[in-house]
Amino acid sequence: MKIYLNGKLVPESAAKVSVFDHGLLYGDGVFEGIRSYSGRVFMLKEHVDRLYRSAKAIALDIPMTKQAMATAVIKTCKTNNTTDGYIRLVVTRGVGTLGLNPFNCKTPQIIIIAGNIQLYPEKLYKNGLSIITVGTVRNHPEAVNPSIKSLNYLNNILAKIEAINGNVEEAIMLNHNGYVSEATGDNIFLVQGGALVTPPVYAGILEGITRDVVMQLASDAGYEVRETMMNRYDLYNADEVFLTGTAAELIPVVDIDKRAIGNGKPGKVTKDLAARFKKFVNTVGEPIG
Repeated sequence: MKIYLNGKLVPESAAKVSVFDHGLLYGDGVFEGIRSYSGRVFMLKEHVDRLYRSAKAIALDIPMTKQAMATAVIKTCKTNNTTDGYIRLVVTRGVGTLGLNPFNCKTPQIIIIAGNIQLYPEKLYKNGLSIITVGTVRNHPEAVNPSIKSLNYLNNILAKIEAINGNVEEAIMLNHNGYVSEATGDNIFLVQGGALVTPPVYAGILEGITRDVVMQLASDAGYEVRETMMNRYDLYNADEVFLTGTAAELIPVVDIDKRAIGNGKPGKVTKDLAARFKKFVNTVGEPIG
């Protein structure tokens, strides 16, 4: 595997950053996870745009244009023959001191990894996930805003530990007011009366790119789509629940906190939208070449 590191494609063994990099020392940086399907990079412009918005929010100046970044992603995929895979795009603050001052870091590090990912076994896409809600509260928007896709994922990791300890694959995090926000790495949707409902961005969520695609596909298919604050009661009494994310794509949820969702099986709306998503991802994107 070749890794893109600051303008060069280097062997995996040579892809190294300093122990003084603020990305390592403090989680000071931003990233994107991107998928490629059928030789095309999916929603590349949207991912790059979000990367730059995240960087701006933390006062991190990325030393290349958006177009150059997109070109580097495609080049890395082509070099590694990642026609159907996963791309991790990372920008760290760069080498600095042991102090917190980010402006002592002069040169951000740009890293692109193009490989493979398998988040969930195929049987879970067919049969659905059992998940739980956890005590780890989602970051307050005025502390570390969840709209910033930063390298500091400790909030999510603590919730993931609770999921693992609860013998489930995923966990739902509540916000500081007790409303549903999102899963540790995915957005959440419920279906009620044929309508698609998901928490709004101000609930303390990352505005997922897969989330936005699914909402548009649902709207185009004639479903009512709403962004509404929701609580655990709403989840328990939903007709259907599913998660969306770059790595997870669209996966059904059939049990939350030992409460069966609907009839305890993936629902027809979830199956319909999953099929529409599968069809869509293979027809759009930037060609790898």
